[in-house]
Amino acid sequence: MTQFSEGPRLAFLQAADADLIAENMVAFANTEGGTIIVGLQADGSPSNTPASGFEIEKALRRADDLYNPPVVIEKWGEIVSHSAGQPAESLPDRGDNGGGAGPGFSARASAYAIQVPRSTELHALADGRVLIRSGSVNRPLGGQEIQRLASAKNTGDFETEAVAGATIDDFSRAMIDEYLEKRAERTKRPYSGEVKRVLAEIGAVTAEGKPTVCGLLLFSEYPQRWLPQSGVVFAKFVGTTPRGESGLAGYSRREELIGPVPRLIEATWNLVWSEMAISAVVKGLEREETFEYPQFAVREALVNAICHRDYRLRGRRIEVRMFSDRLEVISPGGLPGFITVENIKDEHFSRNPRLVGGLFHWGYIEELGLGIDRMMEVMQQAGHSPPKFDARPYSFAIALHNERTQPELPEWSRDTNHRQARALQYIRETGSITNREYRSLIQTVSAETLRLDLVDLVEKGILTKMGAKKGTYYVLRE
Repeated sequence: MTQFSEGPRLAFLQAADADLIAENMVAFANTEGGTIIVGLQADGSPSNTPASGFEIEKALRRADDLYNPPVVIEKWGEIVSHSAGQPAESLPDRGDNGGGAGPGFSARASAYAIQVPRSTELHALADGRVLIRSGSVNRPLGGQEIQRLASAKNTGDFETEAVAGATIDDFSRAMIDEYLEKRAERTKRPYSGEVKRVLAEIGAVTAEGKPTVCGLLLFSEYPQRWLPQSGVVFAKFVGTTPRGESGLAGYSRREELIGPVPRLIEATWNLVWSEMAISAVVKGLEREETFEYPQFAVREALVNAICHRDYRLRGRRIEVRMFSDRLEVISPGGLPGFITVENIKDEHFSRNPRLVGGLFHWGYIEELGLGIDRMMEVMQQAGHSPPKFDARPYSFAIALHNERTQPELPEWSRDTNHRQARALQYIRETGSITNREYRSLIQTVSAETLRLDLVDLVEKGILTKMGAKKGTYYVLRE
């Protein structure tokens, strides 16, 4: 069986335990949805006591009495050994009898998958616990978190609402074909069914075939016809504030961007890229170009804003503001559900899960739920301060600052010439330096001068000479 691991949308159970099934169903329904696989151990290996279709059916019936309101199961069915990793969307639909042990549900199955969709209702267990999926565990919410999640649920599922006046003819077939191609690349499973069916599965159209908000955002060439708030406004300012001299607007460039969200992401990224400062640094013996902001951090901030903004707010578009010292991406709508600035790195909840799913399959999201964490990492790796988050009731902003923290050399290293300073920086990066490496680093003076530079650093107690003859190298003295 293919090995894979538990995560935000995947849980393993060794046996058909009704209590554990109920807990995972509630957690998935309250968060992003997910799949429970019964018949696997925690490490993804097969259970020693695989369940049968009859046992799954019995456990599901008992689980129905362990939560309120009822949790909908989208699909459940057998996963045989040779296809353990297949997506749950390929499982047979659950019928009125819950699937049972009919065709495709034999007692020899190695595992069974239960697919739970995200719910628009707030679900609790019989003992009163409200669970969410947090990483690979189910976490109970506190009182305030429950209120925030309930408030988010009560807003309804706006992205799947039909848009008055729009028809499926307003979709671009080229955009649909591009999506299907990218999705096949990501899932390794080309889609060969009807296009209308896949559009319904991903929430792009209603059961009656009417385009939804999500569908228009993904596949219409001009969704702003129906959703004028779905564009992006870009402004490049000359200083650190939006105002110029005499109270006038201080921007040097302003653009309004429109189009479906995949094109919007690319157009906004290209615009920021064209305005981004580029510098060059020498690392070791290599000259390397560095960008004003890490590319991943910028793209993640843009994708986050487009994915998670509140599209119900019609009076404001996403704003990208580029100042001399920072880049701000401002998204209409506060943080969704139980997410706060304090837990944003560890928790995940989407306001628009179908839009997120579409962009994930398109390739604009690398790994669901890990973007903020990675954004922080790349900013730190580039020597920048961490992203700053500003959460307000009707907006959320991410600010990336472009200052770099330059590591200071020890006090004693300041009594050196510019060549020796280069050598010391090289040692700090690589751990040591040889005469040959120093000559490659500084090619404008004689080898004897460079040898004397190293001798001087040893005499000053800055470096220690190691090895002998051709094996000589120098390291910083402890």
